[in-house]
Amino acid sequence: MKRWWPHALFLLVGGIVGWLAMPGPRNDAVLLAAATLDGHALPLTDADACLATARDAARAWLEQPLTLVVAGTRVEKTRAQLGVRVDDAHLRSLVDELLQGRSPLRKNHHGPAPLALDVPYVLDAPSTLAALLQAKDELDVPPEDARYDFKTKELSPDTPGRRIDAWTTMARIDAALAKGAATVDAAVEEVPAQRTAAQLAGASTDAVLGWFETKYARDQKHEARTFNLRLAASKLDGTVLLPGETFDFNQVVGARSEANGYKVAPVIAQGELVDGIGGGTCQVAGTLHAAAFFAGLDIPDRRPHTRPSFYIKMGLDAAVAYPTVTLKLSNPMPFPVVLHETVEKGTVRAEILGPKRTRDVTFGRRIDEVIQFPEKDVDDAHLPKGARELKQRGIPGFRVTRWRIVRDGPFAVREHHQDTYPPTAQIWRVGTGPDDPKFEANDDGHPEYVADEFLFISQGPSVKAPHGGDMVESRIAGKTGNYGWTVREGFAKEIHGTRAKEEKEKGKEGEGKDGVD
Repeated sequence: MKRWWPHALFLLVGGIVGWLAMPGPRNDAVLLAAATLDGHALPLTDADACLATARDAARAWLEQPLTLVVAGTRVEKTRAQLGVRVDDAHLRSLVDELLQGRSPLRKNHHGPAPLALDVPYVLDAPSTLAALLQAKDELDVPPEDARYDFKTKELSPDTPGRRIDAWTTMARIDAALAKGAATVDAAVEEVPAQRTAAQLAGASTDAVLGWFETKYARDQKHEARTFNLRLAASKLDGTVLLPGETFDFNQVVGARSEANGYKVAPVIAQGELVDGIGGGTCQVAGTLHAAAFFAGLDIPDRRPHTRPSFYIKMGLDAAVAYPTVTLKLSNPMPFPVVLHETVEKGTVRAEILGPKRTRDVTFGRRIDEVIQFPEKDVDDAHLPKGARELKQRGIPGFRVTRWRIVRDGPFAVREHHQDTYPPTAQIWRVGTGPDDPKFEANDDGHPEYVADEFLFISQGPSVKAPHGGDMVESRIAGKTGNYGWTVREGFAKEIHGTRAKEEKEKGKEGEGKDGVD
């Protein structure tokens, strides 16, 4: 008979040993007296309250300042304004771990002090970049090129500029947040001047190589426009153009904006006069273009206006609109030339200066075609029913051919170009409102536009004007060069009233001149 008890004894002993080796109930949870997020105590007994408190602390952390230091200038911004965002998913995970007794977060904490947590954050790159680009707009300093100072009669020194490196600064912000730093030194690059005083040494202003003048209104109504004229002219005055260099009007004068000091004044938009920032800048550009034309400079980029200008003759004007339409002038001379433009006593005067004038230059213009302007009525409830008021006087369109003949000793160069000026609509305001027996129309004050059919202007050292000076004009008025021509040619109906009387008197004088505003 087999003995069973040794096997039973073995099983009994093995069971006792196994039972003794089994772990008892686990009771190794890490006790945590307190926890904080950025110094704010977190309640550890209620999950919802703990998460809400953590979020409040994180929002408060975002509103704390982070100072951006740009070349000694301190810019106070909150973390949120610099594109810092709370990582909410990470924050929820931290709260969950805090409330678990055996979480790695608790196990890795040693000592009786509260468990101190930092706010989990992310850097929203587009928002941070936008904030830094705004700082660039405010704190970047463009370099100042050396230029000729007409007050001191010498070259002014060049000054380097500075610009914020946005991407490198963004990385520095991230590093500062990781360290808990309260300030960040922005990455700043030095921008050297393009023209140094050493490069421009030897520029001469002894002779006027070419000049031109236009008139502007000096009354209070045109005060903002006059301010813009002076500001734009000051930006380019004294610019030195080295041999072979090209002057870009928009690049030198800059954006015509309120931030750059320009005021609201009438500008031409789609053939109509409307209020806009920087009105008057085109007169500065046109006067400069005419001076450069008579100096014999190359003109690689120039556009006529979308309507003839009253202050300058067709063919000599130049339209500019930042940043799309500009005027460019190139210096073909073997020596530097200096641009000089002033605005004073009702006259804009531009000069191109150099060591000696040797070139005679002739401007010629012929009107090839005249285009009828359209008329349109616009209902206006502010005017009495049936009343008519001239909101904008029509100007016919023109197609012209212009020439430039440059003579330098025995040599001469002839150029010719075509310009097109679209017609400007004549706009009437037609009343639809209640009767007003005291109503008086306030018609557009611009006169009829007149322009000589043939016009020639010469300027240079060999040109002798009858009354002195170095510029002479000759003209053939033709059918478009005297007041009243638009009525005679059937382009417009006769206008009655004070304006009509003034224009008839001018017509009797036979003034064959382009209209002047």
